[in-house]
Amino acid sequence: MNKKNMLILFLLISPLVLYGFYVVSVLMYGSLTDFKPKEVISLKENKSKSLELSDTTVSFLSWNIGYASLGYKADFFLDGGSMIRSPKHDVEKYLTGIKNFIEKEKDIDFILLQEIDKKSKRSYFTNEYQKISDILDYHSNVFAENFKVNFIPVPLTSTSPLGSVLSGLANFSKFKTTDNTRYQFPGQYEWPKRIFFLDRCFLVSRTPVKYGKELVVINSHNSAYDEGGVLKAQEMAYLKVFLQTEYSKGNYVVVGSDWNQCPPNFPYDSFSKENSEDYFQSNIEEDYLPAGWQWVFDTKTPTNRKLSKAYVKDKTFTTLIDFYLVSPNVEVVSVETIDLDFQFSDHQPIKLKVKLK
Repeated sequence: MNKKNMLILFLLISPLVLYGFYVVSVLMYGSLTDFKPKEVISLKENKSKSLELSDTTVSFLSWNIGYASLGYKADFFLDGGSMIRSPKHDVEKYLTGIKNFIEKEKDIDFILLQEIDKKSKRSYFTNEYQKISDILDYHSNVFAENFKVNFIPVPLTSTSPLGSVLSGLANFSKFKTTDNTRYQFPGQYEWPKRIFFLDRCFLVSRTPVKYGKELVVINSHNSAYDEGGVLKAQEMAYLKVFLQTEYSKGNYVVVGSDWNQCPPNFPYDSFSKENSEDYFQSNIEEDYLPAGWQWVFDTKTPTNRKLSKAYVKDKTFTTLIDFYLVSPNVEVVSVETIDLDFQFSDHQPIKLKVKLK
């Protein structure tokens, strides 16, 4: 082989060698730094309040804020779109809208947020948790990590991939909590996918009530991108045991969650029968829990929209996957999904008012 042919061969092979080295390095680094939380982690509450819960009527707000990056102009590459992250000025606009809404609702007793970033490239390293905590100056707050990855290389074809993510669940409470705990869901993707995806969990805050019982407030975010629903099934089975154990103690249980599935028997395409785009959403089983437990949601308004394209009212596929679950000793007074027209997130906030029997 002459020198010219050797040079051509070298030029052809070198990029492949470099790319292979890059992939191997990323996988090694990801494996060595993989976040592997314990099943149960006790968390420290910030701005601890001494206010006792004496009233039997309690209010809640649950909202997946989409890390303030999935507002009406956004699409997302994992959902069929092309965007890896929104432009910085859009993220700032979405976060301002989220903050303004939450500030208007600061009289609510418990505020449960999902997909709230602390330090992520996708949200320009903005500490959203701190900014929202500053608004809720009458609430104590606690944060549970469920997405902690130093470097996410996807999409592999991009020169600016997702990068680092530190995100999770946050509970804000006007009342004294005696315990805040992160519970790791069972199940995980196969390697190497698992080192770059969320470590799903739920966050439990306990508030004393009369007669030695507790109000057990649970903030959860179940698996997405779960082909066949294998992970969701494991998560729901684990949560079921926890719920029944708490209720058997006489405690009051309220779960606010992005379930990534519809309530039992609720048609997933109720709001978008004409534009489902081959989209499908599974349902929670009708017999998941014994009689008396209630799935609580507003049938009039969708809570989630598809991210294959920017949001267009009455054209983008929407569904209902964010809602509450309450134990039999909790009476539902009202529930309402606030229609923000998906301006600031791909999810909408849901307000709930209950009475403890």
